[in-house]
Amino acid sequence: MSFYENTIVAKQDLAKSDLEKIKEKYNDIINSNSGKVLKVEEWGLMNLATKIKKYNKGFYIHYKFEGNKETLNEINKKVRIDGSIIRHLVVKYKNLDTKNEYFKKEK
Repeated sequence: MSFYENTIVAKQDLAKSDLEKIKEKYNDIINSNSGKVLKVEEWGLMNLATKIKKYNKGFYIHYKFEGNKETLNEINKKVRIDGSIIRHLVVKYKNLDTKNEYFKKEK
């Protein structure tokens, strides 16, 4: 199995309960398809560099997980039909850094 990072950008006008449902949905997809979620980070509402589908901002959810081709296929299939997701990106890594959180909000 390989290590991956999956970043999902959801619409800016979603309710907090909808964001939790999205977070749980993709967590379950990864875990039920030969994968294992190592860490989930909520980066929050951030500005987009350019408008995407008439949105200036988006909620970012970042998953660090271990999986295989079956896991990636299932994620891509579900993201395509999910109307609340604007964009997503999956990146493969040899080693995964689960200690650092780069977009963590300071208190």
